Amino acid sequence: MSHVVPVGKLKLGAGHPLFVIAGPCVIESERPTLMMAERLAGVARRLRIPYIFKASFDKANRTSLRSYRGPGLERGLQILARVKREIGVPVLTDVHEPAQVAPVAEVSDVIQIPAFLCRQTDLLVEAGRSRAVVNIKKGQFLSPWDVRHVVEKVASQGNERILVTERGSTFGYNNLVVDIRGLAIMRDFGFPVILDVTHALQLPGGEGEKSGGQPQFIGVLARAGVAAGVDGVFMEVHNRPERALSDGANALPLRQFEALARNLRDLGKWVRTAKLT
Repeated sequence: MSHVVPVGKLKLGAGHPLFVIAGPCVIESERPTLMMAERLAGVARRLRIPYIFKASFDKANRTSLRSYRGPGLERGLQILARVKREIGVPVLTDVHEPAQVAPVAEVSDVIQIPAFLCRQTDLLVEAGRSRAVVNIKKGQFLSPWDVRHVVEKVASQGNERILVTERGSTFGYNNLVVDIRGLAIMRDFGFPVILDVTHALQLPGGEGEKSGGQPQFIGVLARAGVAAGVDGVFMEVHNRPERALSDGANALPLRQFEALARNLRDLGKWVRTAKLT
């Protein structure tokens, strides 16, 4: 059975259009966050692409102690609430511990479980208890078939509004690789599958005190995932990646978003209409 997951007015999954989750890695401040949300949502509306805005209030897994983490829970949720209210799009953000789930669920349409925390049972169970959709990032260390155990922890609380996101697997030191076969394996669990094309091109810790990246391959990987039948594409987008406070090295420049989104929309229509196996 393939679940269709509602997010606000959107319906995600089999039988529905390819959707996009996009935004900056971290909330840097209120004004640029609202600007990014407005620009990205504007593109999505012009192209008629189902769209969810993403940004983190805290990046708890930065490479260095000195790296910027975000504005924190309270201020971050205030900014995300403005995005929902003023831009009119659903929002997604991460949680890192069970106590964050309830306040985040009051604002965020989608609660995201970070890849490094995808086996934390208490966090997954608490997320399952919430009324929010739960997006599980597959850990870099986890096989695709083991994701079923993660899904079961969330679903054990009666919450089957679950999304599963591939973000690359550890491939030696400071490198990741996407096994396209894993996308098909995870789709068999019955929940929408997403490909995170920017984190999958990250080079973790590859620049000493921060991670590097290979953004020149974003389009290639995104098209490969859509051709393989993913339900959604996740990407970090920034108007000035070279000045981004987190993950700028693997972010898609905002000026490139519309062309890529149009390309993926058109490819997605063909693949999903053709019903390829």
